[in-house]
Amino acid sequence: MPRTRPRSAPAIGLLTGALLAGALAAAPASGAPAPEPADYTLAIDPTRAGPEIDDRMYGVFYEDINRAADGGLYAELVQNRSFEYAPVDNPSYTGLTAWTETAAGGGGGTARVVDDEHRLNERNRNHLRLELDGTGGDGARYGVVNAGYNSGIAVEKGGKYDFSVWARTDRRQGTPLTVTLHDASGEPLATPLRRTVRGDRWTKYTGTLTARADSTRGRLAVTAGGAGTLRLDMVSLFPRDTFKGRPNGMRKDLAEKIAALNPGFLRFPGGCLVNTGSHEAYEAPNWERRRSYQWKDTIGPVEERAVNANFWGYNQSYGLGYYEYFQFAEDIGAMPLPVVPALVTGCGENKATDDPELLERHVRDTLDLIEFANGPATSDWGAKRAEMGHPEPFGLTHIAVGNEENLPDAFYERFAAFREAIEAEHPEITVIANSGPDDAGATFDRAWELARASGVEMVDEHYYNSPGWFLENNERYDSYDRSGPKVFLGEYASQDNRFRNSLAEAAFMTGLERNADVVRMASYAPLLANTDYVQWSPDLIWFDNARSWGSTSYETQKLFMNNVGDEVVPSRSSATPVVSGPITGAVGLSTWATSAAYDDVRVVSAAGGELFADDFSAGAGKWTEAAGRGAWTVEDGAYVQTDTAAEDTLVTAGDPAWRDYDLHVKATKRAGREGFLVAFGVKDTGNLYWWNLGGWGNTRSAVEKATDGGKQTMIEDGTVIETGREYDIRIEVRGRQVTLYLDGEKWGSFTDDKVAEPFRQVVTRDRARGELIVKVVNAQETPARTRIDLGGGTRVAPTARLTVLQGDPDAVNTADGRPVRPERSILRGVGTTFTHTFPAHSITFLRIKERSS
Repeated sequence: MPRTRPRSAPAIGLLTGALLAGALAAAPASGAPAPEPADYTLAIDPTRAGPEIDDRMYGVFYEDINRAADGGLYAELVQNRSFEYAPVDNPSYTGLTAWTETAAGGGGGTARVVDDEHRLNERNRNHLRLELDGTGGDGARYGVVNAGYNSGIAVEKGGKYDFSVWARTDRRQGTPLTVTLHDASGEPLATPLRRTVRGDRWTKYTGTLTARADSTRGRLAVTAGGAGTLRLDMVSLFPRDTFKGRPNGMRKDLAEKIAALNPGFLRFPGGCLVNTGSHEAYEAPNWERRRSYQWKDTIGPVEERAVNANFWGYNQSYGLGYYEYFQFAEDIGAMPLPVVPALVTGCGENKATDDPELLERHVRDTLDLIEFANGPATSDWGAKRAEMGHPEPFGLTHIAVGNEENLPDAFYERFAAFREAIEAEHPEITVIANSGPDDAGATFDRAWELARASGVEMVDEHYYNSPGWFLENNERYDSYDRSGPKVFLGEYASQDNRFRNSLAEAAFMTGLERNADVVRMASYAPLLANTDYVQWSPDLIWFDNARSWGSTSYETQKLFMNNVGDEVVPSRSSATPVVSGPITGAVGLSTWATSAAYDDVRVVSAAGGELFADDFSAGAGKWTEAAGRGAWTVEDGAYVQTDTAAEDTLVTAGDPAWRDYDLHVKATKRAGREGFLVAFGVKDTGNLYWWNLGGWGNTRSAVEKATDGGKQTMIEDGTVIETGREYDIRIEVRGRQVTLYLDGEKWGSFTDDKVAEPFRQVVTRDRARGELIVKVVNAQETPARTRIDLGGGTRVAPTARLTVLQGDPDAVNTADGRPVRPERSILRGVGTTFTHTFPAHSITFLRIKERSS
């Protein structure tokens, strides 16, 4: 946690108590007796006002991950339309990825992707050269077919799809071009387009295909007849029906789901892709492909925009660029919040670029970005915006510099240059810093220290943790300094897409709202995931080439984002008083992209009795390969994992009921990227603690706690592991206290005694409607019968609007079913005091109409 000054006043609605046994557990089996309702109290004081809630409290974080842009929100249907795919994007890529050659009527030829002096323009380097051999008679054709994304190009019967291509030919009489849309079996889906390419200069040819049937397996074929050289580039098929009818616009169903959230802001374009790779420009002589996201690459005519290697392992075309992001933010009523690189790479790259001229250029680019967004149409960059179709300013007010840098001193040194220049020319712009990639630790503490020392206005925090962490940390922001920098919680999520995760997130969000004077903005992340191209999960909205659906977290975010309120109303509820037991579990060994050898494993009870010992002289028969990954073998009396590519190779031994013990292990790194993983308190592969020594590319070490597969960091430092050196490891477990020793020296200790309170609430007021919004999360298997007291001097309507999200904690929303969706009804019998039972595993929003006295 940041070292902040505690509040002078007590936290509003502070809840105490311990984790209820069975919180977030599975629902009772069919036919089993329902649990007895618990008794709670909820006291609300409508005569007092808590913190004001910012109009932009909740928004969306967009990153081009999981094919969120090309093949996702960007509506282009042709994959690799400019033949720019290359191994630098992904080792499996070629310039013809997603394309295949095709011939008809005896036609023939060759297809090659080239980068030569005949290119379309300097920034669009590759194009397709077809050498047509002229074989076959009339109707003979040769060309290429594009397979689109997922199962193919998705079209709807009656839908119009605009085709375009840039082409040139050396054939004096011209080259006949045929464009067809058919399904994977060859069945036509539209009447073909026929054009004649004339002249050896690049010319754009267009047409519209009207689908005659529904299909998700479409293919687009572009073929030519005759002989000679035909060059093609920027082959495009775009649905006419985009969001708001925008040309070069957004896929309608995805955009509508985002708009339905009613987001207060849109943070873009990332994420890790913002600040990873080179910070050099896309220009001669090197034409740097792996580079940070630089906004000037992404504006202007699409055929003149650069491409880039996406950090997440694919190509990004920049068809969806800064102009489109600003336009989309405006279309959904959200504040645009761009993020620019700070010349310090994050996301594991951890490198600071020391080049004053390059830093000055990026600072200037950021000032130009502000002019592009806000400048008059007569300014240099405002004129470019107007030329693209938006003469009026976009109204930019906030800009973030950097993303998850793990080198806080280097980051803040460069951040200062951006902030100074922006505040000098645009004092109206809020410049946002960040606190690194996690919710705590050395980087986090140092980043916050520097932020406070320099008077930064707002700090962007990021964290992804287990459901238990979110239930345990509702009071996270209660003790933040009210006079210090405000918090922008730019990325957070519980690590899965089940309803149990949504319940934990919702409970945490009540704490965000209660602390709305500190937490000014928050956004779940990531936003989008294409089911066939997943680099990260969980995600808010899932899709394939034709369908999209919101996760249970989407339903949760939508409920909160459409029922924010204007101010917090003080409230207090009773808690769930149950005491946690000691840490229990077996022990384990694991590796992550590393080969390591383990020996002399011993487990000794607190009383000194030996519970387990293995020197592997008799093999590894006492161990279970729990994860089923890696290559474990006994070599020279040690247990060795030899596969340096395998991740999370857990093997376990011992009794899950063990408690109060010392675990001794000797470990030697043999090869690979990281160090050791020594586990204790092991229930199963998703529920354990492990000491991750030399993790994160051997840049730091930490103890992580996994609950249902989601992890949280308990303690960390900068320890790295040397290859070939034997380490003596000891882990002492006493109750819920853990002490760790490395080579006989105390490395650190922690007590895992935070309370995961499953019953949480916050109350806000909607002034325009004159309503109290009572928000209650019951993340346990027991219904919560609750006496609600609105205070003797408050008059309210006898009925209230009720919205409930309820379901099995393991429920997952899919394309074929939404087991978790809002249920709306009218609640009767509302008064100054009344009783309501909040269902098990539920999120309830109750809108109560206030009446004047």
